[in-house]
Amino acid sequence: MTPEQHGAWDFDAELRALDAAQLRRRRRVVESYDAAHLCVDGRRMLCFCGNDYLGLAQHPKLLDAARDAVARWGVGATASPLVCGHSRAHEQLEQELARFVGMPRALLFHAGFPANTGLVPALAGRGDAVFSDALNHACLIDGARLSRAELQVYRHADAADLARRLQSSRARRKLILSDAVFSMDGDVAPLRELLRLAERHDAMLLLDDAHGFGVLGPAGAGSAAAFGLRSPRLLYMATLGKAAGVAGAFVAGDAAALEFLMQRTRSYIFATAAPALLAEVLRASLRVIADEEWRRRRLRELVTQLRDGVRLPPGWRLGSSSTPVQPVLIGGNDAALRAMQQLWDEGLWVPAIRPPTVPPGSARLRLSLSAAHSAQDLQRLLQALAGLC
Repeated sequence: MTPEQHGAWDFDAELRALDAAQLRRRRRVVESYDAAHLCVDGRRMLCFCGNDYLGLAQHPKLLDAARDAVARWGVGATASPLVCGHSRAHEQLEQELARFVGMPRALLFHAGFPANTGLVPALAGRGDAVFSDALNHACLIDGARLSRAELQVYRHADAADLARRLQSSRARRKLILSDAVFSMDGDVAPLRELLRLAERHDAMLLLDDAHGFGVLGPAGAGSAAAFGLRSPRLLYMATLGKAAGVAGAFVAGDAAALEFLMQRTRSYIFATAAPALLAEVLRASLRVIADEEWRRRRLRELVTQLRDGVRLPPGWRLGSSSTPVQPVLIGGNDAALRAMQQLWDEGLWVPAIRPPTVPPGSARLRLSLSAAHSAQDLQRLLQALAGLC
């Protein structure tokens, strides 16, 4: 087909532009070996690319729960939760999630991205204002855009900038959005300051704790619990496909707010519910998260081992993170891709993260640690990183 025949839809040209900017992504087909290794194109790879922070995705208790649940519930929920998709298993999981994070009520979603793209428009609309951290995840950004509220982006983790914007806003309602642990930098938002500002300025605070739930806080109850946050102004959202090892997401908070969200969130009302078998597996996951404290201890030890032992080429730096997300900041797309390929050749899968996932000029290697990694696994990574020098 000629360019004239393509007209405005010249997909080949768009793909060539991605290639020229070194921004085309590649999807790989994988098979599991164990929690720390994957088989990729027939090759065993030591992986630092996933978000299975506690190594639960293949935990025997979760696998047993799945086998029992599929025999009882089958494999499909068949309808949305407000029709006939909300089973006893879903109800019990929501109650247990609420208790786990210390909040009055929880609402279960089939996935994290549609949770946030639905929650934000349910909470804010025309005449309202949404205040979003500059490095928030795409699902919060898209939710803010869908809301049609006035969008104000405050400087990353800058409570003073947020305070000025809240003070000057004349919006009818104000909604603050922030990741709790930022997915590409691994740093933690100033959570206490954000909640104080929400209470001072008659705002609501929606926290996305996708990368803190299960990892931070007492018994893994998450970032809000780690900082002792309790307020009817707080809505706490977390995903269940990372540290929990399964799939889905939930939001927790004040009972009246959760009832309102159940009635108004389109991605909850109109989407088929997650299968009941996943709800049963997640119930087993919550018990393991609470009981196996050694997994969080292992993570802390691995973070310390990495940060104490890493050697990087001049101009590269390790981001300031105390969480399992450890970014190696490089800068250019080409250099990040070369580093990823060199590590790949050594049998290590460490992804190169480039725009638009991160700001231009901040391409990086994103090291993702798991309790399934051993000290020997991490030493192998450190030796490979030193070899890049």
